Amino acid sequence: MRLDDQSESRNVEDRRGGIGRGGAGLGVGTLVIALAASYFFGIDPAVILGLASGPGGPSPAGSSAQRPPANDSAARFVSKVLGSTETAWQTIFQEAGQRYLEPKLVLFTGTTPTACGSGRSAMGPFYCPSDQKVYIDLAFFRDLRDRFHAPGEFAQAYVIAHEVGHHVQNLLGISDKVHAAQRRSGKQAAANALSVRLELQADCFAGVWGHRANNMQRILEPGEIEQALAAASAIGDDRLQRQTQGQIVPESFTHGTSTQRVRWFKRGMDSGDVRQCDTFSAASL
Repeated sequence: MRLDDQSESRNVEDRRGGIGRGGAGLGVGTLVIALAASYFFGIDPAVILGLASGPGGPSPAGSSAQRPPANDSAARFVSKVLGSTETAWQTIFQEAGQRYLEPKLVLFTGTTPTACGSGRSAMGPFYCPSDQKVYIDLAFFRDLRDRFHAPGEFAQAYVIAHEVGHHVQNLLGISDKVHAAQRRSGKQAAANALSVRLELQADCFAGVWGHRANNMQRILEPGEIEQALAAASAIGDDRLQRQTQGQIVPESFTHGTSTQRVRWFKRGMDSGDVRQCDTFSAASL
């Protein structure tokens, strides 16, 4: 990806390094309580530290204290991709007469406190609407390359853009409506079907970002769109279920099939138009 001209986002928070870094500004007593809770009750220390420092987890007095090191190429890449999403979505929201509120992106390893509970690397990258933050352990990019066979920078950028897509859904009130409908449904299969439509829309929003960013800054090298398509295909519910349990259970899908994820990302990428991402009105996904 051509990101030399893209400025880094200032909304990246680096919590890597565990308690020593994430617990900056917390008293020794709090750390002792957290470790004791872990030993005696099996409670994740990160949860205690998060409660002690308020919603969203530990936050030092100066935001610069948690910025990634300047020589960390992986963190700089993430910062530039996030900066690109900010530029694109600011423009899209302005065109609609609205203001885009930028999310924070948290780098962590292992576990970290969030306003949605304890975040874990095993969950993969995720978005927490309660604190409007995207969380990612950069080790996931290694898994994306080695386990899912989806290498490349644009594949990694797609993952970030998908989570930012969930932030856009949160800002537009889409997420709240879907979650309310899931509660009303009373059936897990119906709730899962709504989740699939939400996730596919986030894929489409990721494609909208890719289209807009490439038009504005020509960020893509030849063949890189195929990287994102490979990533979308690799993490489809059907492929993951076949790999992990040897059979496919469609009613348990929560993110969509490989074909669906590719289709909706490509739809956003081809059009650059959020109006093309209405997965909830689509008769066929």
